[in-house]
Amino acid sequence: MPSAFSIVREPAQLTAAIADWQRQGHRVALVPTMGALHAGHLALVTEGLKHADKVAASIFVNPKQFGPLEDLDRYPRDEAGDAAKLREAGCELLYAPSVATMYPPGFASYVKVAGLPDRLCGAVRPGHFDGVATVVSKLLAASRADVGVFGEKDWQQLAIIRRMAADLDLGTRIIGAGIVRDQDGLALSSRNMYLNPDERGRALALPQSLIAARDALRGGAALAPTLAAAYLALAQAGFLRVDYIELVDEETLTPLDRPEPGARLMAAAVMGTTRLIDNFAV
Repeated sequence: MPSAFSIVREPAQLTAAIADWQRQGHRVALVPTMGALHAGHLALVTEGLKHADKVAASIFVNPKQFGPLEDLDRYPRDEAGDAAKLREAGCELLYAPSVATMYPPGFASYVKVAGLPDRLCGAVRPGHFDGVATVVSKLLAASRADVGVFGEKDWQQLAIIRRMAADLDLGTRIIGAGIVRDQDGLALSSRNMYLNPDERGRALALPQSLIAARDALRGGAALAPTLAAAYLALAQAGFLRVDYIELVDEETLTPLDRPEPGARLMAAAVMGTTRLIDNFAV
């Protein structure tokens, strides 16, 4: 049976609602999203309920994390449908502010996490993670949630948010929730809907090439030829551009030259007009 559900649009309303739950002795988890919700997002709600008594979610398509040639205008939006999915999943509160509410006239403050955004996706999307850090810091500050839940598909984002929350003493424990995949192995993403059927089939080369590389590295293969084989597999599948395939330390994101505890294979590549990311622990 779905729980009670309400929608608020002002930060003071979010603060008051969560503070009221906390006064009643409830732990609260916040699930920030940009909407266009799929099973991966709803798994974040489920994960939140493992760590808290109440779950609130936010939907905000954040213009400050989109570059000038990126897909802000066409990013899918369906608040009514998303709200119904959240309620069914056990979320009880949706925060859905406007751009003017989040960034009123005169807004001039930004949050930048040094180092972690400089490589991988950050090198290709300059300023993206400054926008992410800024909006997430605002959401955590307004909610004062006990737990924040973020997906592991964007591992770099998760690492940056963990660093920011610790550095700024925000008081929210950041939890990573595992990647949810379609039956054929492609990681779920709101942007998958941009793929036509042919592109959708060829996009499977992304997880498949990473799995092959992971297994090769676990078997003792050298890193350079293993990554070269993964690049070749993506090119042969028809990816227009491979931004990176790297083995990194999952906390610091520094490159590794061999597998070690905490190693993670990370990749980003463009199929058609759609940029896809994925990662696997090694």
